[in-house]
Amino acid sequence: MRRYICRYVYLAYRERGPIVQTVSGRLPSPSHQAGTVPFQIVQTLSGQSDRAFSLSWSHYVFLLGIKKVEERSFYEIEAASENWTLRELKRQFQSGLYERLALSRDQDGIRRLAKQGQIVGQPQDLLKEPLVLEFLGLSEQARFSESDLETAIINRIEHFLLELGKGFLFEARQKRFTFDDDHFFVDLVFYNRLLRCYVLIDLKIGKLTHQDLGQMQMYVNYFDRHVKTAAESPTIGIVLCKKKHAALVEITLPKDANIHAKEYQLYLPSKEELQQKLAEWAGPVSD
Repeated sequence: MRRYICRYVYLAYRERGPIVQTVSGRLPSPSHQAGTVPFQIVQTLSGQSDRAFSLSWSHYVFLLGIKKVEERSFYEIEAASENWTLRELKRQFQSGLYERLALSRDQDGIRRLAKQGQIVGQPQDLLKEPLVLEFLGLSEQARFSESDLETAIINRIEHFLLELGKGFLFEARQKRFTFDDDHFFVDLVFYNRLLRCYVLIDLKIGKLTHQDLGQMQMYVNYFDRHVKTAAESPTIGIVLCKKKHAALVEITLPKDANIHAKEYQLYLPSKEELQQKLAEWAGPVSD
C-alpha cells in the first residue's frame, strides 16, 4: 500500500524535487481511504513545478486526498507559510477554513486564495464565518456565561489566535477605559501587525442586538480617538455572537463602518454544508 501511495506522490510532484519524511510516516488522506488516491488528482497536480517543496511527506499525501485543485493549493500555501504541523493542517481542513474565508470573497478573491493563500491587506481579509471554537471544550447544550466563554478563550489563547488568523497579537482582557467618570470594559483586545491596527472583540452568548453594535461603535470610536497613533490604521470591532441578524446589522451600521458581527460555533462544521454554501455564493471556480 505504501508503494502504491509513493507512486502517486511521485507522479504528482516529481518536478518539484525531494520531499522530507516526518516522524509519523503514516499517511491518511482527508477524503479517501489510504491507498485509494484517484488518478485524476495526479493529473491535476502534474506540472506544478513552480513551487518548491517546503512540507513533509505526510503533509503532501494528506493534500493528495483533497479533490478540488484550488482548495488543495490554498492549504499547501497556508501550511507552508504558517508552519502548520500535520495535525494543524488536518484541523484547518476539517474546520473548512478555505470555505469560511471564501464565503466573504467574490470569485476573483476566491481565485486569489487558491493562488496566493490568505493575503491580509485590508480588514475584510481577516474575516471568516463562523469562527470554530471546538477547542474550548464547551458544549452547545451546556449553560455558560460570557465570562465563562472569555475564560475558556484565555485558557486556550494560542488556539484562538490560530483560529483568528494571520498577524494577531493578544494585548488585554477586560481592557478598561474611562470618560465622564464612567468605566467601560472591552472583552478582548488584539493587535494585528499586518494591518497595524487594534482589533476589539466583544463576546455575546445570545442573539445579537442593536445595543451590542452601538456599544462596539463606542469602543472603536474611543480607540481611534484616544489610543491609536496617527501612523496606525483605524480600529476594527468584531462582535462575536452565537446568532446574528444580517438585516439588523445592515440597518444599524453605516456602510463604511469598521465593525463586523460574526457568528461562532462550538463544534466543527460540516464541510459538505460549507461547500454547498460556497457553490451557491460564488458559483463554479476554476482556472
